[in-house]
Amino acid sequence: MHMHLIRQFSALALVSAAAWGQHDWTIDRVHSGAQFSVRHLMVSTVRGQFGKLTGTAKYDPANPTTGSITAEVDASTIDTREPKRDADLKGPDFFDVEKHPTIKFQSTRLEPAGPEKFKMTGNLTMRGVTRTVAWDVEGLGKPVKDPRSGADRIGATATAKIKRSDFGMTWNRVIEAGGVTVGDEVTLIIDVELIRLAPK
Repeated sequence: MHMHLIRQFSALALVSAAAWGQHDWTIDRVHSGAQFSVRHLMVSTVRGQFGKLTGTAKYDPANPTTGSITAEVDASTIDTREPKRDADLKGPDFFDVEKHPTIKFQSTRLEPAGPEKFKMTGNLTMRGVTRTVAWDVEGLGKPVKDPRSGADRIGATATAKIKRSDFGMTWNRVIEAGGVTVGDEVTLIIDVELIRLAPK
């Protein structure tokens, strides 16, 4: 009987340790953001951002490669500091926010690539099209305790390059000097601060 209780306690301890190790985190909207940049007229770079990034993550600082993240961006919150351009980007030639209001990402793999560096692979969905995208991630170091709330916080920056044409954004115009108005390659930069509230 005594041995049976020990086995039960050991099994319970293992389950509890596994549940505690893989923490649930939430993207802190106030300290997170999604940005992008693209070439314009082959001579300059236009940068923009989205005003609403939300999502959740599973992450264990002791076993980072077991982590995963799900994130969503409200495409209608696009901001390039030029209202007319923003209206064009929201339209059917680009993000088509009326039909596809949300940009989604779901990670599928996280691999180490150096001290506090990772390669993250996952599925990015825009305009109803889903493609596998690889990201370079920096951060995800040791969590920091928020002195005001007692919450654990951890941050990272993820960068990826995509072709907008892969997601159905094919509009362009050839310019006289050669080249096109808008580049096909787009750089995506996601800054996230994850928060985990202290257990009550």
